[in-house]
Amino acid sequence: MDIILLGPPGAGKGTQAKKLIDVMGIPQISTGDMLRAAVAEGTELGRKAKEFMDAGRLVTDEVVIGLVEERFKKPDCAKGFMLDGFPRTVAQAEALEKMLKRMGRRIDHVVLMEVDDEELVLRITGRRTCGACGAIYHLSFSPPPASGKCKCGSTDLRQRDDDNEITVRQRLKTYHSQTAPLVSFYAGRGNLRRITGTGQTPEGVFKKVKEALAL
Repeated sequence: MDIILLGPPGAGKGTQAKKLIDVMGIPQISTGDMLRAAVAEGTELGRKAKEFMDAGRLVTDEVVIGLVEERFKKPDCAKGFMLDGFPRTVAQAEALEKMLKRMGRRIDHVVLMEVDDEELVLRITGRRTCGACGAIYHLSFSPPPASGKCKCGSTDLRQRDDDNEITVRQRLKTYHSQTAPLVSFYAGRGNLRRITGTGQTPEGVFKKVKEALAL
């Protein structure tokens, strides 16, 4: 099964993808993770991507599409995949459709997770990651066991550069103007599945996702 997880930043696409991996046994393809890895490695692609990410803007189609196409060629995608963070625009969706057609494949389901903007700002700006062990916390929903201190003992709890409120609101503005039209695009193809995530726990959302995919 080939799936797209669609929704604004902070809607929980990555969280739901990880839960689906256990149920379906197909890989999550997160362009966000791939781009951040390229930034961390300091590659040419990473340097280009960082300029866009720091400004809260979308990375160019050329960079992202090339990255995704290479990923599809790996053996673990043979039985299906979950796209998380791609496509972000109708132009990317059309390019993806053509790419998959050449491969004799198509998107089976597009799961749209809808969450109110103010809840998204709270979710994203409160995220912290331990610089020592990589544990992830949220200041409101899942705080570290001791104030300002990770369970491993480190006090190095970091906020991602693009998780500040100004950048988050710019990212949401970009999403609504450039990515939201994908809802109409996939609704017209009959494979859009809407999930309401506002005020829901990850477990509650996952139940709805499984129902939408008939799992």
